[in-house]
Amino acid sequence: MPVFTVLHVNALYSDVFRPQNRESDERQMQSETDSLPEQGSTLRDLVFSDHLLVWIHFLCEMMAWLQFWTMVLMVMMALSISLAIAEDSDLSMVEAEKRGLAEIVKKESHPVLFRQKREWIWNNLYVEEEKPAPIAYKIGHLKSSQRAERKRYEIEGEGANTIFTVDHKGDLFVTRSLDREEKSLYHLTAKLFDSNDKLIENAGDFVVHVTDINDNSPIFSKTFNGSIMERSPMGTKVVEVNATDADDPTTANGELRYSLTQYGDVSAFEIDSVTGVISCKTNTLDRETKSQYVLVVKVQDMRGMASGSTATTSVTITVTDTNDNMASFTRKVYELQVPEDHKLNEKIGTLELEDRDQIQNKEPIFTIPSEHNRMFNIELSPNKDGNLLLKQALDYETKNSYTFTVQVRENLLFPADNPNSAVTKAQVNIKVLDVDEPPVFSKPIYTFNVMEERMENIGVITATDPDRAKKTIRYSILDKDCPIGINPLTGQLSTLRTLDRELEATHRFQVKAQEEPSGLESFVKVDIIVDDINDNKPELVVDEIFVCENDGSKTVIGTLRATDKDDQPASFSFDLHSGSSNFSIKDYGNNTADIMVKDGPFSLDDPKDYTVYVRVSDGGQPVQTSITTLAIKSCRCDARRIPTQCKASAQRMSMSVQALIAILLCILTILVIVILFVIRKRYQKDSLANIKNSGDIHEQLVTYDEEGGGEMDTNGYDVSILSSACNDGSLLRHPDRHPHPSLYAMVQKPTHPTACKGDMAVMIEVKKDEADHDRDGIPYDTLHIYGYEGPESLAGSLSSLESSSTGSNLDYDFLNDWGPRFRTLAELYGVDGPDYYHQY
Repeated sequence: MPVFTVLHVNALYSDVFRPQNRESDERQMQSETDSLPEQGSTLRDLVFSDHLLVWIHFLCEMMAWLQFWTMVLMVMMALSISLAIAEDSDLSMVEAEKRGLAEIVKKESHPVLFRQKREWIWNNLYVEEEKPAPIAYKIGHLKSSQRAERKRYEIEGEGANTIFTVDHKGDLFVTRSLDREEKSLYHLTAKLFDSNDKLIENAGDFVVHVTDINDNSPIFSKTFNGSIMERSPMGTKVVEVNATDADDPTTANGELRYSLTQYGDVSAFEIDSVTGVISCKTNTLDRETKSQYVLVVKVQDMRGMASGSTATTSVTITVTDTNDNMASFTRKVYELQVPEDHKLNEKIGTLELEDRDQIQNKEPIFTIPSEHNRMFNIELSPNKDGNLLLKQALDYETKNSYTFTVQVRENLLFPADNPNSAVTKAQVNIKVLDVDEPPVFSKPIYTFNVMEERMENIGVITATDPDRAKKTIRYSILDKDCPIGINPLTGQLSTLRTLDRELEATHRFQVKAQEEPSGLESFVKVDIIVDDINDNKPELVVDEIFVCENDGSKTVIGTLRATDKDDQPASFSFDLHSGSSNFSIKDYGNNTADIMVKDGPFSLDDPKDYTVYVRVSDGGQPVQTSITTLAIKSCRCDARRIPTQCKASAQRMSMSVQALIAILLCILTILVIVILFVIRKRYQKDSLANIKNSGDIHEQLVTYDEEGGGEMDTNGYDVSILSSACNDGSLLRHPDRHPHPSLYAMVQKPTHPTACKGDMAVMIEVKKDEADHDRDGIPYDTLHIYGYEGPESLAGSLSSLESSSTGSNLDYDFLNDWGPRFRTLAELYGVDGPDYYHQY
């Protein structure tokens, strides 16, 4: 070791004292030292320690230059000081050497600190707690190996010069009683001065220990309770109790022991004296027998010796429940009544159970015989009893009572406590009550398919009376606007009008079935699905198409597509309905086609508009085809075929064939009405001309309103002709004085001899006979028939018009003799006097 150190020091000497390196090394170390942060005081201390080491090495090298053996002694001293510095700074010499010379060397201006050997000699200082101190008592002596004629001691720190005092001899005293639980250690510092108050021995730290006495009792900080499941195995931990003691736990004063006193129920539990863990010492705990235990736990310090202090607390242990009892029926027979219209999956009755276990551990399992479990089911109620439910509809007419046995069991973790007393089987008697039930449909919902555009029978809705009476049922549809009708007696559905799938694909409505005469009714939903037929023509879909002036042959100017309202998948094909000299269509067979230029070029100056007729077929059964007129604009385009100017094409209106036929029918109807009106007018005109040219009035039929029509008679009939007759029976003549045709000339009369005054009776007989045998004639009592023979007739006119001016003395009383049919005529002409006649 010395030889190695000497060699090492020689190497350091050769490196440090080289003239060319010393100043640069000092500058580098100064810069590194100045660059250390202010906060890194520990690092600075390490650096200073390293510098101290370097300076020691430097001194050793100087001494080695003078004398070899002196250098060896100095190296040994430097090694001892280096080891002390390494212990204080936790930095080894090996680490210092690795960091290099620049990290451990500092400037010469830093002070050089030499570690002095401490000379304090300490004794163990202890103070017993709670020891009375009416007078301060000595607990130790401060002693130093330094020699001085006169000495003076000073102490600093916790309780210095108050609790603790020191005299000139170095004796340390305590002035009052101390409590270890309040403070167990006091840290003090001592200094030694001579008579001139010169510090002889620097500060030295020492500790005064306060020794413990058993002056505190154990304390339970809280209340402890526990729980354990019944039938738990032996040794099961229940709860751990803890107590605290303020005395020193490293001494017997703070060591606690636990035990159970005889004041509690210790038959089933025990406690660990050291840990305070309470555990079960039996495996037969039964909650139904005893559900709670109260223990009294005692804790004692001094390791449980009789002299130790004690404390007690009560611990409540609850025994929790487990499923160890079988459920039992409260009755052996259950009588239930249920109406036959009881709803499915609803409770019929409750099978009550008795179970000593708590409800959370009550888990009964019910079993119904297989021949009845399709009709009935049992579910657990909130109280874990059995609710009997109905799974299928009851029918009093089919079966009016049910009897079966129900079993109950439980999956227990332990052998049951009541295997002999539990009732696990019960008989259930169910009586079905008769109810007048509404009709029952054969299906919960009806679905039919019908082809669109057809009138046909769809299907039959069937409902029956579930009662024995089998009452009559009538069917009806609630929706008044429904296109489907139903036969009220048979339930046969049929279409009232053709259906169109494109307008409405599904028709949904309700059918009501009602019993007669009870009025009980039921309802069912019916869905009519309209099946599609190919009844819609395809429609051409194309964007605006234009042709450029410079488009050449086979230039595509647009793409054709089509749509179809039918639901059937369509396979569209495109072609030209009529040939075109300029354009053609190329069908790709994938429901698209291109319209292409066949022959070009084109010119905007050409006044002709370009039109093609595109025919589209949907490929269905039957095939539907449509023809669409497609107008093509002529445009002037740029190099990218973008139109810059287009010619305005004539507006065309496309019209369907049906619309065109309807318009033609309307026009034809109007023409027929006009022709008929013209013919009628012409006929009326010819009739009036013939009447005016007639000189005689042979016969006129006039209907009289016996109550009088006032002006209505004047407006309804032209009586001016009658008033124009002369008194002698002739008509008024025109200025030319020539006779004109009579107004009644057109009336055809049967041929008979020329009437005269003596022949009046014969003429009347003839007329009466005609009236009696003419079934198509108007009744005689509402028609007055006048025969006028013209001016040449000797009979003259039979009309009463202008009779007041004729002065006729004819007596018509003989009409009364002809019977009741001529009574009215006799009354009219049999009245004499000028007041009843008026001249026109």
